[in-house]
Amino acid sequence: MAEEKLKKAKKGEHYSAEDIFVLEGLEPVRKRPGMYIGSTGVEGLHHLIWEVFDNSRDEAMGNYANEVEVALLPGNFVRVADNGRGIPVDIHAKTKVSALETIMTTLHAGGKFGGEGYKGATGGLHGVGVSVVNALSTYLKVEVHRDGGKYMQEYKTGKPQAKVKKVGPSKMKGTIVTFTPDPSIFSEIKFSLNAIIEHLREQAYLVKGFRIRILDLRDYAGKIDDSNIFYLSELNLPALSNTFYFEGGLLSLVKHLNMNEEVLHNNIFYVEKEQDNVTVEVAFQYITDITGNEMSFANNIHTKEGGMHLTGFRTALTRVLNDYAKKNNFFKKDSGESLSGDDVREGLTVVVSVKLREIQFEGQTKAKLGSTEARPAVDAVVSAALSDFLEENPQDAKRIIERCILSQKARKAAKAARETVLRKGVLEGLTLPGKLSDCSSRNASESELYIVEGDSAGGSAKQGRDRRFQAILPLRGKILNIEKARLDKMLTSQEIRNLIIALGTAIAEEFDISKARYHRIIIMTDADVDGAHIRTLLLTLFFRHFPELIENGYIYIAQPPLYRIQKGKKIEYAYSDDDKEKMLSVIAKEKGMNEKVKKIELAEGEAEVEGEAEAEQKISGINIQRYKGLGEMNPEQLWETTMNPESRLLGKVTVEDAAEADKVFDVLMGSNVLSRKKFIQSHAKNVKNLDV
Repeated sequence: MAEEKLKKAKKGEHYSAEDIFVLEGLEPVRKRPGMYIGSTGVEGLHHLIWEVFDNSRDEAMGNYANEVEVALLPGNFVRVADNGRGIPVDIHAKTKVSALETIMTTLHAGGKFGGEGYKGATGGLHGVGVSVVNALSTYLKVEVHRDGGKYMQEYKTGKPQAKVKKVGPSKMKGTIVTFTPDPSIFSEIKFSLNAIIEHLREQAYLVKGFRIRILDLRDYAGKIDDSNIFYLSELNLPALSNTFYFEGGLLSLVKHLNMNEEVLHNNIFYVEKEQDNVTVEVAFQYITDITGNEMSFANNIHTKEGGMHLTGFRTALTRVLNDYAKKNNFFKKDSGESLSGDDVREGLTVVVSVKLREIQFEGQTKAKLGSTEARPAVDAVVSAALSDFLEENPQDAKRIIERCILSQKARKAAKAARETVLRKGVLEGLTLPGKLSDCSSRNASESELYIVEGDSAGGSAKQGRDRRFQAILPLRGKILNIEKARLDKMLTSQEIRNLIIALGTAIAEEFDISKARYHRIIIMTDADVDGAHIRTLLLTLFFRHFPELIENGYIYIAQPPLYRIQKGKKIEYAYSDDDKEKMLSVIAKEKGMNEKVKKIELAEGEAEVEGEAEAEQKISGINIQRYKGLGEMNPEQLWETTMNPESRLLGKVTVEDAAEADKVFDVLMGSNVLSRKKFIQSHAKNVKNLDV
């Protein structure tokens, strides 16, 4: 019997109460939820789903499960069902209660902290676990199917309402967790289906052969009875559903990431191998664009800040490509030339994934892998596999090396151009751009830079501003689309050079945010198609080359009004068509008018005049002026509506999801016309106001 148990333990099949190790209690969670889930906002809310899902995913990583269903239910309930082994329900030796109750009510209690329950890699070792979800939910129910029976326990704010009980027989195996977040903890309970789809699609790529199904059943109140149903998809309701299943692993993920890109070579590099107890999986492919995309994962956790595994990959990539280039005479003999890390990563789409039994992250957020054994393991696996790949695919190798050498030449040209531009700028305290009307303050924290479209608007802004803390930099026309240009070409643009010098931070390797001359950089363009295009070009520039300015909250978008509404001596400004309609509705009620028959008519002939500076609408003594550009406002109006800190509206530019933002910028501003056309067609219905 003992030998049988030992054999099962070695295989990972032995999973019972003795495998559940208790580290500490649950009480602190409700007091300081942010410490455990990051925030009580939208990210923390979705983190609850990830914690429950991670248990199902870890069962799949251990080859104990191959399917999970995540369902959004009416009343802000979420239901996660998997066909894993099922949480143990026998009595735990230390806690003297069911292992299920121990897991659900004790922080850091689970099969991943010791024992034989999880011998392979898991993502939850440093996770807070489903007990935190329990603590932060007004109601949670767990159903366990195992050993021929169905077991159930219910909780309210983490407290069990009764002991675990067997409620019937079952031929199934697995665990179902249903919960609803506590509204007294979370500022708003509104689950994003898109966020769930994106996160779980990513997870499906990372676990081969793991079927993930997502159901949105929120509109089916009163129609869902899951008492005897394991998967709600069995109800066959005509609900929105998504199913992800990938056999290709990271190979499939790289194909997905490069779906709208022009690839440099068709063969995708891929390797999966275990090295020194670290499972390494890497896939990459170069694209013709200059932007790169690096993604890394440790035990299926997205390490956004990289870490040891990504460092190991970069080291191997740079060394192997240099060795191949020298061996095959891509460099002049005895030139001493070599490719840098930046040279070999330009245009590279790569995903690095490692799985470790014992894992260490730097910090609480798991954003960076700290496990030192990951670096040499990835280095060794990639070095051997990439050397073989280059030898076996000489045409791909030639394209990759030539691309890297081109990147090297461009980098050197960019460095020379950058030094030329910046040497004449603020780095040496010399003159600022002639078009810049600077402020008198030298305190960056109170200083503002308005980037204004055109000389006309620039003139009004200069006259209307507060010279003490507001600087004005007018732009002549549309700046260069930097999404399609390397740095050396970018720096040939006078407008971009002026902006870089005015900002004071320098660019690329010399960038230093502490030298920013303004802590508010405000994009102020016309409310038309051209203005939107200029705004997008500037945002692309900041996103690609000055991301720290966005991350630190320095970039803003001005909100000039669309309408000036005058009734007698009273003047109000409307910033959208909705604002205008609301104002007119109030005026109509004040005048006792019947809103149903109220009509707004253009003054005679004005609708037909092309390029009319002012289009006025008149209704019962009300004068409505539609601003077609900033230049139509006099300095006093521009100050009052758009530049006065006490009355203006500013939109702060933030990047909540950098990867998604990167994808959108690439589609909108990149060279792939077809993907841009598809994007516009699919999103056209969302456009509310279009100025043509």
